[in-house]
Formats: sequence, structure tokens, C-alpha cells
Amino acid sequence: MLRIGLIKERKTPPDNRVPLTPQQCARIQQEYPVTIVVEPSDGRCFTDDEYRAEGIELTTDLTSCDVLLGVKEVPIDHLIPDKTYFFFSHTKKKQPYNQKLMQALIKKRIRMIDYECLTHLDEQRVLGFGLFAGIVGAHNGLLAYGEKTGLYELPAAYSVKNYDELKTIYGQVRLPNIKIVMTGSGKVAAGILEVMTHFDVESVEPDDFLTHEYDYPVYTHLKGSALYARKDNGLFHRDDFHAHPQAYKCLFSKYIPQTDILMNGIYWDQNIARLFEKPDVQRNDWRVSVIADITCDIDGSVPINVGASTIANPVYGIDRKNLQRVEPYQGDKNVIDVMAVDNLPNELPCDASHYFGAHFEKFVLGELLSGNSDIINRATICENGKLTKYYEYLSDYAY
Repeated sequence: MLRIGLIKERKTPPDNRVPLTPQQCARIQQEYPVTIVVEPSDGRCFTDDEYRAEGIELTTDLTSCDVLLGVKEVPIDHLIPDKTYFFFSHTKKKQPYNQKLMQALIKKRIRMIDYECLTHLDEQRVLGFGLFAGIVGAHNGLLAYGEKTGLYELPAAYSVKNYDELKTIYGQVRLPNIKIVMTGSGKVAAGILEVMTHFDVESVEPDDFLTHEYDYPVYTHLKGSALYARKDNGLFHRDDFHAHPQAYKCLFSKYIPQTDILMNGIYWDQNIARLFEKPDVQRNDWRVSVIADITCDIDGSVPINVGASTIANPVYGIDRKNLQRVEPYQGDKNVIDVMAVDNLPNELPCDASHYFGAHFEKFVLGELLSGNSDIINRATICENGKLTKYYEYLSDYAY
């Protein structure tokens, strides 16, 4: 009988999502050889009493658990040695702010299975909160444009009961004739597309987006060959792009004069061309007034992302002339409003948690119980005091 513990989130700022909802815990216990216990917490979107009502044991002692599930990074002094952990460790890119955590995982002989690294053979993510990051990020981008222009109003996502209530609001708000570019092809992009659909924003082809103006709101979806091309021959091949991203240039530059809102949902690392460079914002034909940087890589694919914003204050302005951070919503064409919240799903935590837990049960739990899963192995960053073969490139970071 596998014993799983849901740990209390302790990272600052606090996160109120959960890996499994109370109802999901109860169903898993009934259908699988699993016992689930929950560490008490007053910060979850589901209360301790809701877990108790489903017959789930609450305990502060998790030392008897085989597997511990969290969401965000676990503080080093709360890591229990020799356990299997699932959480977003944010270490696979050698993030400097988590190097001590990585070293502690090694020292404490923890088996670290990172949600972000759970992938199919084609590197497609198995689960994550990306869908709701896309939903809330697109919502916040549209909210920011409304605030900036005064043409319409939207409530903050966290102020409504759930996503269903947001969708009802979308059906009542008529957007102006704006042109939106969205990027990406994963779960984040799927979330953006959902919001576009519920707002009745029409999809247009990239070529038409570049050459037409419309009397209704439109978006175009840039990915693959619409966004990148080889520097030497102008072609795009997906496998070649993933193997040699530095050989490709980004094509977003030509969309700059035609775009009111940029919703960025692409995965990025330093070998991939940025969407634009900082001097581009001073172009005379710069039109983009709002950027929702949903993937939120600081100084990354959106180089004027100068730091993460907060749920309470999701948007900051960037002065086009000097690239300094200023107050948002000025209605000034010389100020670009940037939405850069790095914990977007926290605005709809119950919906996001339900979605995440359903996918954990569907795609991961059986793999974990099997005892020998390629999906689990590929996501295991370290165990038994050393990096696994998939993550040996982290040696100078981890040891």
C-alpha cells in the first residue's frame, strides 16, 4: 500500500493550489492501492475540513509517507531525507535562486520527480497548470488593455468564484476592434485559445493579419514556421529547430506594426531567438500597447520583462524611450503595459487544482504504481544522492 502525503505549501509568496482535491483523494483511495494523508494548512483553496469530510486523514507527521506531493519548491529545512517528492523544483535550467535547493536534494538523498519534466517521448508535457496559466494570462492581458484604454472593464480573475463565472462575464463584454498575436503551441496556448473563443475573438491567418484591418476583434496564432525560420534558407523544420534553435531567427518583427496585444505562451531558453530586442520598442511603427508575458521569463523572449509582477498588481509600464519601469494604464503610446505574473493559476486555484489532479490521476499515478516507468524515470532529477543520467548536465550546479 503506497502512502502519499500532501504537504503544506511554505514558499513566499504563498501558493494556495493543491496537487489533489479532497474528492480526488477520496476516489483514489477507493480505486487504487493508495493511502493519502494531508498535512494541515490554513492557506489552501480547499480547507482541512473539506478533506476531513471526504474521510482523509490529516497529520503533521509525514515521515511514514512514501511519496510527498507539493506544488512549489519545498524550503530546505522542511525536506524529509530519503523520501520521494513531486513538486516544481525550477532547477532544470540551473536557476541560480534554487541552487541551494538542488544541492540539498542531493545531500538529503531525495528522489526528486519534477512535474515539469514529466513528458511523453516527443517531449510534450504530461501535466501542469499551463492551461489555467493561459486562461488567466489572456484574461489579464485583456483586462490591462481595457484599463489602459478605458474602452471596457473586466474584473480581476481572483475576484470571481470560478472560471464558469468568468465565462459568463465574457459573454457580456464586447471587445473593441483590436488585433492580438498569441504565441506558443502547448497547454498555455490552449488556455489563451479558450479565452479567445469565449470572447468571440475571430481567428485570422498570419498573412491576412499583416495586410488587413478589421471592424471586429481578431487574433492570429504564431507558432512553428509562422514564428521561426532558419537564418540560412528561411525554412522551418520542427526537429531541426529543437536540435539547433540558435540557427533560427524570429519572425515577430513584421507583426509589430499590426499588433495591439501580444500574448506570449512560448517555451524559451537562451538559445532561442527573442520575439524582439529592446531597441525595437523605439521603432516609429511600434504598435503593441499591452504584452501578457504568460510564460514570464525575465529578460527572456520578451526582453522588457524586467521582473515578475503580483496577482494584486499584475501590470507595470515600460517607458519606450528609456526602458524604465513606470506606472501602468497611462493611456500613453510611449508606455507599454506588461503583465508578468509568475503564478497565474493561483487566481483560479480550485479550477486549476481540479484540472491538475485529474491529469495526475490519469497519466502519472499508474506510472508511479508500476514501479518502473520511463515517464517517471525521465522526470527524476536525482535519487540516492546523485543526479540521474538524464540530468548529469547539472553536475556543476548540483554538487
